[in-house]
Amino acid sequence: MLTMSLGANAQATDSIRSVYVQNTYQIGLGSTHILDTYLSQEKFRGEGVSLLFTTERQKPDSRWSSLMQHQLNFTSAEDRAKTVNELQGDYTFLYGRYYAWHFNRLHLQAGGAGNFNLGFIYNTSNSNNPAQARLSLQVMPSGIVTYDIPLFRRLLKLRYEVELPLVGVMFSPNYGQSYYEIFSRGNYDHNIVPTTFVSSPNLRQLLSVEYAIPHFATMRIGYLGDYQQAEVNNLKSHVYHHRVMIGIVREIEIMRK
Repeated sequence: MLTMSLGANAQATDSIRSVYVQNTYQIGLGSTHILDTYLSQEKFRGEGVSLLFTTERQKPDSRWSSLMQHQLNFTSAEDRAKTVNELQGDYTFLYGRYYAWHFNRLHLQAGGAGNFNLGFIYNTSNSNNPAQARLSLQVMPSGIVTYDIPLFRRLLKLRYEVELPLVGVMFSPNYGQSYYEIFSRGNYDHNIVPTTFVSSPNLRQLLSVEYAIPHFATMRIGYLGDYQQAEVNNLKSHVYHHRVMIGIVREIEIMRK
């Protein structure tokens, strides 16, 4: 009976698996550069804020991990003459899968990610076509490099994330086409556009430093560069976000059957 009981307990223990989850909450401030020739030939520059929430999951016995990010951006910008204003905002959802290699203090992760972006640009001076909608979906090769540096009996972690577009689709009006024609009259004119790294050469990178402060929290400070650009339907657009990021990191272990 004892043998059977021990065997049953061991089987129950084996069926329970743990998953390590790391949540990071960050806020960033910095500049944004905007160009959208559908609204204006002028370039705009302003200050903006970004919120970034990241969740990473990995099993202790696996080299595979997953990453999920939610990013919100908002900017108020003006032209070089400081006479016209534009408001810009967008939401990005990213999900990626990575395979890891570990070399002592150096950790490499490579994989792919899907990136969904939804946003707007609003020109406060335009009476006809005052706003531009932004909608895109991209498949992106992605990589993460982490290097551990011992410091005061703790680890200082240097981390670099990068995503580059491969292929995707985006929404865009055609040159001279109004939103009234698209949505009220149903006049489709190549408004769902396939994109590649040539027509939409985006880049997103995040460089950060992470350090655990005793009896407080694990802090992460870094730089976020999010460069969105496209040239489709005889229209050019770009939104370049430069942000100084600061936040905290929380790690938990989830037990699952």
